[in-house]
Amino acid sequence: MPYIDPEVILEAKRMDLLTYLQNYEPHELVHFSGNTYCTRSHDSLKISNGKWFWWSRGIGGRSALDYLVKVRELSFTDAVEQIMGRTASTPPVFVPQQKQGPKALLLPEPYSNTDEVERYLLRRGIDHVLIQTCIAAGRIYENRNEPEPGGNVYINTVFVGFDAQGQQKYAALRGINGDFKGEATGSDKHYSFALPALEPSDSVHLFESAIDLLSYATLMKMSGKDYSTENLLSLAGVYQPQKDISKSKVPAALMRFLEDNPQVTKVLLLLDNDYAGRMATKAIMTVLPKEYEAIDRPP
Repeated sequence: MPYIDPEVILEAKRMDLLTYLQNYEPHELVHFSGNTYCTRSHDSLKISNGKWFWWSRGIGGRSALDYLVKVRELSFTDAVEQIMGRTASTPPVFVPQQKQGPKALLLPEPYSNTDEVERYLLRRGIDHVLIQTCIAAGRIYENRNEPEPGGNVYINTVFVGFDAQGQQKYAALRGINGDFKGEATGSDKHYSFALPALEPSDSVHLFESAIDLLSYATLMKMSGKDYSTENLLSLAGVYQPQKDISKSKVPAALMRFLEDNPQVTKVLLLLDNDYAGRMATKAIMTVLPKEYEAIDRPP
């Protein structure tokens, strides 16, 4: 690969995709809604808040350089040269990144049925009635990304999180026919996927993912227990503590749940029994306010 000065590479990486398209390919840019755009060639590629994500392929990035390599399939060298060549002939006018209030949640379009999602969750061992209950409540639904010409259909399970007033605030996406994992644009991590107790409970069970949570609820049903008597809360993936554990923060979803449910005094940690799960458990038990009892319950 030809040598490119590292400073030139850094300069090329500064160019965000929205600025690049507005300056050099305005015909390719289509306004979607609010501050969100898509491209004329790929309407499932959304650009928002300085990032872009190609939903039909499950790939994304921040910069125009990422876009040219991952979407246009240019070599890294050619992509850098294309950006720098255009900026040399026509200096860009950078799109200002506006400071905003809370971002609007852009939920993926629901598919007409949930057949594939139900089959997927059943294969994962989740109880059928539990699946139906979550679908009926709008906590789970199916999303399909229409393929580009000659491409595959990508099917996602969407796990929705709600605030205390029942408003949709978060959505995690899990690919059924691939390895894709992501979050809907505008997702607020304070409100991850959960199954709150139907009656007040003094404890909350904490899990890494929605699938872990549903698996636990299924196990409760299998042992003759009623999962709806417990607060079940997921963290939307692995929680990353600080290198100095004492400087870690309580996960946003857990902190908000505790604020919204003052009757809760016990936190049961059911995080994975691997290195990441054990470190996350140690960090949460270290930084959780002392008025709460933290109980480690690894699988």
